[in-house]
Amino acid sequence: MNIAEVSTLTFSIQAFVTLLVILDPPGATPIFLGLVADKSKRERIQLAWQAALVSLIVIAFFSIFGRFILEYMNVSIEALQAAGGLLLLYVALELLTGRDMGGTDGKDKNIALVPLGTPLLAGPGAIVATMIFVQQIETPAQSLGLIAAVVAVHVVIAVSLMASTTILGIIKDSGVTLLARIAGLLLAAIAVQMLVDAIKAFTAQ
Repeated sequence: MNIAEVSTLTFSIQAFVTLLVILDPPGATPIFLGLVADKSKRERIQLAWQAALVSLIVIAFFSIFGRFILEYMNVSIEALQAAGGLLLLYVALELLTGRDMGGTDGKDKNIALVPLGTPLLAGPGAIVATMIFVQQIETPAQSLGLIAAVVAVHVVIAVSLMASTTILGIIKDSGVTLLARIAGLLLAAIAVQMLVDAIKAFTAQ
């Protein structure tokens, strides 16, 4: 194995680990369970894979066109982060107050799109990190390595979310309600942190 191959492997592993930490499957699991608690087992598995696929598509899209779109619309990363935080906070309040995410008029809503796929998984952190890795690419091999890393991370996420659904078969209705409240609290904390980081970035400019 030559130096170039080692460099490509290191680059791919670095991208994989970085995105895995940012996307944080263990952290997303309780929120996912709180959102799919009222779904059937088949729907939960389907939503797990859909959420991972949506996140993959969003990250891939922004890695290619993200910088151009943000510059063209004159939108900063901080503004994107603040918007994502507000959206997550809205979802968190629904979970904390016991409002059904779907509701009677929400059967057509797909939570795998929002908030799971984005901004929970494909949030500003993951988008910016991927855009930075794209800028660091120097060889075609590194391009393939980054693609493999991004895909591998989302496979891990999908499997983790899908495996976590077995928990819902063990706990009762009261446990599901408790899980939804915990998920709402965690999601609210994530949303507030995103807003705080965005405000800090704005004031530092």
